[in-house]
Amino acid sequence: MLYRENGQFKTSYGADQQIFPIAQDRVLIIALLAVAFIVVPFVASEYLFRAILIPFLILSLAALGLNILVGYCGQISLGTGGFMAVGAYAAYNLLVRIDGMPPVVAILLGGVFSMGVGVLFGIPSLRIKGLYLAVATLAAQFFCDWAFLRIKWLTNDSSSGSVSVSGLSLAGWKVETPVDKYLFCLGFVVVFALLAKNLVRHHIGREWMAIRDMDVAAAVIGIRPVYAKLSAFAVSSFIVGIAGALWAFVHLGSWEPAAFNITRSFDLLFMVIIGGLGSIMGSFFGAAFIVVLPIVLDNLPYWFGIPIDTALASHLTFMIFGALIVFFLIVEPHGLARLWSIGKEKLRLWPFPH
Repeated sequence: MLYRENGQFKTSYGADQQIFPIAQDRVLIIALLAVAFIVVPFVASEYLFRAILIPFLILSLAALGLNILVGYCGQISLGTGGFMAVGAYAAYNLLVRIDGMPPVVAILLGGVFSMGVGVLFGIPSLRIKGLYLAVATLAAQFFCDWAFLRIKWLTNDSSSGSVSVSGLSLAGWKVETPVDKYLFCLGFVVVFALLAKNLVRHHIGREWMAIRDMDVAAAVIGIRPVYAKLSAFAVSSFIVGIAGALWAFVHLGSWEPAAFNITRSFDLLFMVIIGGLGSIMGSFFGAAFIVVLPIVLDNLPYWFGIPIDTALASHLTFMIFGALIVFFLIVEPHGLARLWSIGKEKLRLWPFPH
């Protein structure tokens, strides 16, 4: 009864085309943002910030970038971890080699460098697609892993490839405590989620979806596949690169190339598939599923006082986690975002059977 649209009349094009046309959705989003910015910093523990909230926000941003490429444009990518590494190491080099470089500017420029690499490895998408494109982007992952391990200049001549940063600040605000890091990441996520939502509603987003659905028909009606595919790679890699810089600077502090290995690429792809392809909200659902569920499964035996060996608990976590992924994909192949949409539709129709 609370999710009805009775009396909500659109009297202008602007009102009809707004991001959240239903008033209840606008209220819910505003309430969620208020809780995230005002309530959570005062009630969450340090463990919650470090283990769950900060990784969730950064991986949500990375999944958002990947979803633009895979979900909205239909271009399969397995090189996301490599693009994250490019953003992280580019931001690190800018911060170390340029005196007085603001960390926020370095993070944004790291996204720009990642965008350049993404467009470079996106060029094969003009001629190949499907599994062949996945292999081409996988080459980007392996190339980035090799480059940051072997080219010492990229790691400031570090013998092991391990680098570290400290002393993040923004306009005099020192980002040091877990609360500061959480708010810092939250600001990035909110801004880029809003930008991504507007992009996919723009003509650029419609071109991406036309290429995804049928690229030959899209070319016939005047959409340029070169522009659409490379712009998707550019936007996706830019957001993923910023997420990589945040993961390195804010979450890890000290890292090496193994932090952005192929496992990270697969994790992000799973987030997009489980959360929902072609859905901004699905990126957040998928990140929450991947980040929170393993922690819950690890601690479940201890919460119920079940004596279990640590190694066995770890293996059971992987087994249950994999089984749940398969179950969700069987029950709803379109991801958790589709379940969310079905629930909203049922609320709009309840209690009427149609």
